[in-house]
Amino acid sequence: MSDNIPPLDIQIEILTRLPVKSLIQFRSVSKTWKSIIDTSDFIAAHQHHTHHHRLLVYCNRPAEDDPKYVSFADNHSFPQHKVSLTHVPLLVDKLKYLSVDNIVGSSRGLFCLYGYAPNKPAGGSIPIAVIWNPCIRRVVPVLVPKAPSKKIFSKVLGFGVCPVTNDPKIIKIRYIRYVHDVERISHIPSQVEVFTLSTGVWRKPYNNLPPKSVLLYKFAVDVDGFLYWLAEDKIVMDDGGYARSNVIISFDLTSEEFRQVNLPHSLAHRCYNNNISIFKLKESLVLSQVDNHVNNVWLMEGTGLAKSFSKLYTVNVDAWVRGFRRSGEPIIEVSELMSDKVHWVFKLAAYDPYSKCINCFWTSGRSATFKVYPYMETLLLLDQTNLAVYNEMESIRFIDDLVL
Repeated sequence: MSDNIPPLDIQIEILTRLPVKSLIQFRSVSKTWKSIIDTSDFIAAHQHHTHHHRLLVYCNRPAEDDPKYVSFADNHSFPQHKVSLTHVPLLVDKLKYLSVDNIVGSSRGLFCLYGYAPNKPAGGSIPIAVIWNPCIRRVVPVLVPKAPSKKIFSKVLGFGVCPVTNDPKIIKIRYIRYVHDVERISHIPSQVEVFTLSTGVWRKPYNNLPPKSVLLYKFAVDVDGFLYWLAEDKIVMDDGGYARSNVIISFDLTSEEFRQVNLPHSLAHRCYNNNISIFKLKESLVLSQVDNHVNNVWLMEGTGLAKSFSKLYTVNVDAWVRGFRRSGEPIIEVSELMSDKVHWVFKLAAYDPYSKCINCFWTSGRSATFKVYPYMETLLLLDQTNLAVYNEMESIRFIDDLVL
């Protein structure tokens, strides 16, 4: 019987191609398999082979017992194959948010959320980021350092996994909130801080920082090892006044260098006003621009400094683009007036830009805020101790306030 068992290297090669759910079960088959699957080398090899692409849909549901997170298989079965993530770790589900925009970003199958957790010793709450792998239900809380409280500054977070080391990173950027303060402020204290999971500490990057004249917007998109934020930069006019120009700020997750990407003139000088959004489509960055109740979708092309944008298509529907399938179809949020002529129902739909067909696949109820994130199954965080809190002050303890 033992003669029919393939050599260990063949077993490993087979295991790297299996779904995450099967591998979690196979860890109980033998000590040998468990020791192999739990290694960082195997996790990285599985990451290279995995092709199980999914869409995570988040919605601020009107009823608390409705699922907030639903995962769809992004393949030929879409949207029939879906799973409601009812076993969301409590630390993810119970974080207190200042707004519904709690998901900082997603990268290589991991998600990062930001909110506030109760802190009994201080009698208040503390800012916390949570790195979450929904496939293996594992979370890693990270305390976010507080900067000196000054109303002239704001902050944004970004999250990405370094493509070279498979190391998750959280980036915190402080920026000057109001354009009229830019000239009089010479220095932004703690402008950029980076948390690397392998070290468990926050540090300042060694390379160049974003210009202090840049105002960043909330969400960063991870594309092919780079984080991208939509931002505005100040332009000094000939008369001494100033105007704002839309730009994109990038951060290399490997070299930790910042760069600025310019937009086409028609986009650069358009009032932001929430009408421009950025998304990930496969391993490309796309930009959605709302104009006269339609969405123009632009694709970023090129490498290094030679980046340009070309128009892909127009979504001829009065709706908001919330994400993209791997096929290129945008996922849009549409609204419909109910029969009582008072309330609105919000729906999520896949839009075919060529046939103009709209396939509604999820109705949220009377009010909703949809976010759609493409991701793939991964074993990342399997080698992490679940709920090991990374912080700089061992005296801070807040996890006992949550039922884990």
